[in-house]
Amino acid sequence: MNISLAKQASTTKTHLLQSRPETVHWGFFDGALDPVLTIDSGDRVAIECVSGNPEWMPPKSTGFDVLPELQQIHQQVKRGTGNHILTGPIFVRGAAVGDVLEVRIAEIDLRQNWGYNLFRAYGGTLPDEFPYYRIIHVALDRERNRAILPSRLTVPMRPFFGQLGVAPAKAFGRQNSKEPREFGGNIDCKELTAGSTIYLPIWNDGALFSTGDGHAAQGDGEVNGTAIETSLKGTFEFHVRKDLHWRLPRAQTATHFITFGLDPDLDTAARQALTAMIDWIVALTGISRDEAYSLSSFAVDLHVTQTVNNVKGVHAMIDREIVRCA
Repeated sequence: MNISLAKQASTTKTHLLQSRPETVHWGFFDGALDPVLTIDSGDRVAIECVSGNPEWMPPKSTGFDVLPELQQIHQQVKRGTGNHILTGPIFVRGAAVGDVLEVRIAEIDLRQNWGYNLFRAYGGTLPDEFPYYRIIHVALDRERNRAILPSRLTVPMRPFFGQLGVAPAKAFGRQNSKEPREFGGNIDCKELTAGSTIYLPIWNDGALFSTGDGHAAQGDGEVNGTAIETSLKGTFEFHVRKDLHWRLPRAQTATHFITFGLDPDLDTAARQALTAMIDWIVALTGISRDEAYSLSSFAVDLHVTQTVNNVKGVHAMIDREIVRCA
């Protein structure tokens, strides 16, 4: 084994951050929040998350159990303007404004055997067609890795965290958890499963990372406003990157590089994602910018991340094999 890698592995610490009333914030991001955990760059944290407002819990007749800490959070934590219960924030020593936080998502596990999906009047992508409220509770079969709808239709599960964010700049004040922004937050990208990495620009010393909004499955677009929402536990490894100075989140999976665009206008979000992808292709390959634009036209896929969070999302993806460094 490489000696430097062996030394790094021996000094890496693994922490557990449980979801409790004193370790969560509900419905907002805020650079003024005190951290609930302090770690070093390179450390791992197993983070427990919960999901759902009290009125969205399943009836007892379903046989689904609600996590006891979620009930405590409902009783003891003051809710902000959003609906997402976020575990954190985590202070990473050495992280400074202008750096990038590299968050490696090592593992994701279900914490319960059910999820929910709902839509509401004035929400979602088709509010005029569905001008009412409806919620369904969905069984999650871990052995088969399938989510079972009330109709008995099933879909495969690909768990991921919809919320992955550092805190916004303190001067911006408290921000609703609904809108994804330059600090990350409610990105809702279904590609960010276990084994992927997200890069988040840092706007406060320490980064102040939080996560939540567990999804068992979601389509690109998240069209009715929610996925199959559930409670997850994730293991994350954090690295402060002083060599990167990106201003919007980026990501990578085992197979693809991903850039994000975030804007109320979907066209603007698409331009942001594509511009960032062209920049990344040039940095990775050294080819000219106009050739990178041409390459993007036949090798980059633009996906609609979500259309339902006021600030819409587009993510651009390119196969890593195409831009493999020489």
